[in-house]
Amino acid sequence: MKKFLLLIITALIIVSCNKKKEVAEGTKSSEVIELLGAGATFPYPLYSKLFNEYNKLKGVRVNYQAIGSGGGIRQVIGKTVDFGGTDAFMNENEMSKVEGGVAHIPTCLGAVVITYNLEGSPELKFTGDVVEDIFLGKITKWNDKRIQELNPDVKLPNLSMSVVYRSDGSGTSFIFSDYMSKISTEWKETIGRGKSLKWVTGIGGKGNQGVAGLIQQIPGSIGYAELIYAVSNEMPTALIQNKSGNFIKPSADGVSLAANMELPDDTRLSLTNTAADLGYPISSFTWLVLYKNMSFEDNKAKAILDLVSWMIHDGGKYAAELHYAPLPDAAIKKADVILSSLKNNGKVIYK
Repeated sequence: MKKFLLLIITALIIVSCNKKKEVAEGTKSSEVIELLGAGATFPYPLYSKLFNEYNKLKGVRVNYQAIGSGGGIRQVIGKTVDFGGTDAFMNENEMSKVEGGVAHIPTCLGAVVITYNLEGSPELKFTGDVVEDIFLGKITKWNDKRIQELNPDVKLPNLSMSVVYRSDGSGTSFIFSDYMSKISTEWKETIGRGKSLKWVTGIGGKGNQGVAGLIQQIPGSIGYAELIYAVSNEMPTALIQNKSGNFIKPSADGVSLAANMELPDDTRLSLTNTAADLGYPISSFTWLVLYKNMSFEDNKAKAILDLVSWMIHDGGKYAAELHYAPLPDAAIKKADVILSSLKNNGKVIYK
């Protein structure tokens, strides 16, 4: 009888241990993967939607901090994030600071718009040289002759202009200044092209949301921001004359037309001042920046690549409703090639 009881107790102990092991393994296999990204505010409304949808689909949590493209690039260089986000592709000097290198994966396209605070929110037309002189402080009144001539059907007020710009390191500033530098030698020599600029007039706002907020608060103000921030706040957006002489209203369609050009293999390409007849001239890709050779646990590295693949293939269906343009097929193919070349601890893990 004692032997029988001993056998029963031993069996119960073994079953209990196995159950504990199963529970532990089950917990481990069902651990929630959390990813950390930081960077551009330009695509944040879309990224927020995509990360939420992906979490519902796959259970992966993404914490993306919209701190501006400059901040995102600094975080990538410091390797304090799992991936970065930028509207200004990294230059050779920045890329050289990341051991193992980085890759740029385009996720969507968007428009930088000129938006303003005028009573009645009239829809205005601007040429590039008028935009230049407003932001250089040469045009200071809304009823300036040059603006009035472009908009003869609008009675413009004798109201001082207040220029609003981005105070943080910004891909939106890069896109805007890239466009201005292409159309004006004076701008290129005075303000230049970059994420952080030395402005000669105006006040700064942090992030696209900060710029939009200041413009809403200041009558007579004018600034630049990503399209969705103007639309979501019911702010007017100007039609901008493109290289072909056409005045184009910012929209996803105009942005898509601007992207109708040959892409380099690394996808680092400026789309501003497009030659497309109906293309919007201040358009750009926005990119996620990934490490070419990651050093994560395999499941985390795979989660990053699976997320990015889903964003470029399936995420495009969410773009239009948020006033972004989905990637053209050519860009998706280039991105797939780049993703398939990335490694984790020296091994290719994405197919």
